[in-house]
Amino acid sequence: MQDVDMSVDLGGIRMRNPVTVASGTFGYGKEYAELMDVTGLGAITVKGIRWQAWPGNALPRHVEVPGGMVNAIGLQGPGVEGFVREYMPFLRTTGVPVIVNIWGTSEEEYADVARRLSDVEGVSGLELNISCPNVKEGGHAFGTDPRTVASLVAAVRRATRLPLLPKLAPNVPDIKVFVRAAQEAGADALSLINTLPAMVIDIEKRRPVLANKVGGLSGPAIHPVAVKLVWEAAQVATVPILAMGGIMGPEQAIEFLIAGATAVAVGTANFIDPSTSLRVVDGIAAYLRRHGMRSVRELTGSLISG
Repeated sequence: MQDVDMSVDLGGIRMRNPVTVASGTFGYGKEYAELMDVTGLGAITVKGIRWQAWPGNALPRHVEVPGGMVNAIGLQGPGVEGFVREYMPFLRTTGVPVIVNIWGTSEEEYADVARRLSDVEGVSGLELNISCPNVKEGGHAFGTDPRTVASLVAAVRRATRLPLLPKLAPNVPDIKVFVRAAQEAGADALSLINTLPAMVIDIEKRRPVLANKVGGLSGPAIHPVAVKLVWEAAQVATVPILAMGGIMGPEQAIEFLIAGATAVAVGTANFIDPSTSLRVVDGIAAYLRRHGMRSVRELTGSLISG
């Protein structure tokens, strides 16, 4: 049998295979370059970037739990100019599409970051972290109101021609409402899911383990939740889906593809085994060969129901 075609188009981001990494779990790519061959990825998704440098939350800010981890890193980062100066030179050498996760506390900040990155050679797309607090609306997260999601996506859409991937929150009543809001406002693809809100308590001290008190749960524990939300989103999505949540090997990635995703992102597993993403690439290819499929695109949305 002829070798399988692993290439996908993620809303205008052409990937040689459908596997990237989840923002916040892979640094800016450079940190992992000595641990694995980053050129084997379909794309590199980097940590969240806002306009200015940001220190993140106080320590401790992550804790291991059964089935995953809870983190409250707080989107620590070097700011847009620091990122462009310190990390883009390396990322350009990889020949791999670069997806930059961006955030802010106002629509204007998101738009400013997007506009600046539009001029940077090597940036292939922008993932919008819409779980951030909107200070003008009293601190509520952008991603918990479909009208706010639509307004934010539209504002960034006006600021850039780069492909936009809003990263949808899982803790909403109906994911389909948010899918429609994002794509109608100009999203080129959708990224889901973000972490689930969580808390861990030290019972001896009777205090929260994290300095921030609460954080986001990631890892294998959230995978079935993510699969269900990706499947629901795919029912109404007219743009490609980048799926993530608890991928520890090829099997979970293949589940996402069958549920309707075009591409997948490996997250928490990067902290355990940096080679996980490349094992996922190889595992998907092996699955396609075993099932007589010529292209990974045949797998997307292939769920047999009933």
